[in-house]
Amino acid sequence: MQGAFVFDAVRTPFGRFGGALAHVRPDDLAAFVVGEQVRRAPALDPAVVGDVILGNANGAGEENRDVARMAVLLAGLPVSVPGTTVNRLCGSSLEAAVQAARAVESGDADVVVAGGVESMSRAPWVLPKMDRLFPAGDLNLASTTLGWRLVNPRMRAEWTVSLGEATERLRERYGVTRERQDEYALRSHTLANAAWEAGHYDDLVTPYPRTGPGAGSGTGLARDEPIRPGTTLEQLAALTPSFRPLGNGPGGGTVTAGSASPLSDGASAALVGSERAAGLAGLDPLARIAGRAAVANEPQYFGYAPVEAAERALARSGITWDDVAAVEINEAFAAQTLACTDAWGIDLDIVNAWGGAIALGHPLGASGTRVLGTLARRLVEEGGRWGVAAICIGVGQGMAVVLENVTNGGTA
Repeated sequence: MQGAFVFDAVRTPFGRFGGALAHVRPDDLAAFVVGEQVRRAPALDPAVVGDVILGNANGAGEENRDVARMAVLLAGLPVSVPGTTVNRLCGSSLEAAVQAARAVESGDADVVVAGGVESMSRAPWVLPKMDRLFPAGDLNLASTTLGWRLVNPRMRAEWTVSLGEATERLRERYGVTRERQDEYALRSHTLANAAWEAGHYDDLVTPYPRTGPGAGSGTGLARDEPIRPGTTLEQLAALTPSFRPLGNGPGGGTVTAGSASPLSDGASAALVGSERAAGLAGLDPLARIAGRAAVANEPQYFGYAPVEAAERALARSGITWDDVAAVEINEAFAAQTLACTDAWGIDLDIVNAWGGAIALGHPLGASGTRVLGTLARRLVEEGGRWGVAAICIGVGQGMAVVLENVTNGGTA
């Protein structure tokens, strides 16, 4: 089997819930990054793209169920380019990248655009179908923005707790204090702002235009909107827990809006290809996809699933944590991130050095290729050889991908 490589990655800035991108349809966000990713490959004939695979955690609204195919058409790619949409909730776009790698490794395609999109601002409300005509009682709309809805009554109650309550249970089990969560959240904002100021995101993020197809009214965004550079530890410490009454002890609440990733809008993409794709695209590869894994555990401890996923991906790559120079883990919650990094026994200095989702945002379907693309660029800029991209996934899943820097002979 041939190798699969990441040649490039690009994303929109991530917008706040109800913010600058709230007027932009998700299929337009997806079309923007797909078109931009193809445009950034100077020699690429769009007709050569073997598939467009996009992740999306919703699909109930303007995504029109197969948002990847919608993006192909809206981006102006040849109608002969297929598109498929995958859903592994928060891991959807990392799943898209893994499926792209499999297509390349098996010889089914030389060039695949993988990515994902989510507009949490535009996620619709849904009305359940009636069991019978003209019911006498009320019917309630269910939000599709985040979390469980229309739950099957046969599901165990402990599985269907909110993401925040699940994180409280996780931090109780693994002893992550409120103070550590606040300190980590501050770190995320500080590092994200510093990375933008240093230009690390200049080649990773393309501003979303104020005008043009799909731009909507008054939209446009050049930088990740949720970042709060003026955040202080005192401000974070003053926030009220969101899911339980205040307290570090059993039954107490520690997870706040400040230590959780915000609801967000955005899209991301990566160009995945074979060695032959270098000539087809006019780009040199950044990193080889060396190993990957998807695992599952108890739904209420979803935040811990990346621990085993990363261990399996490392083993399949033939390396250990001692070889790893950079880690990108999606910060769904500070407590979840710290529980994972504690379990891995790694130095936080190599983790999310350009900030993470607490500051940047977490548009569910777009976050997987966001961490993957950031990892590839970090390895190139920092000169490290091996890196791990990991993400926790609702309902008790986790994914991880190991990348090997192939640009400059980097060493861990």
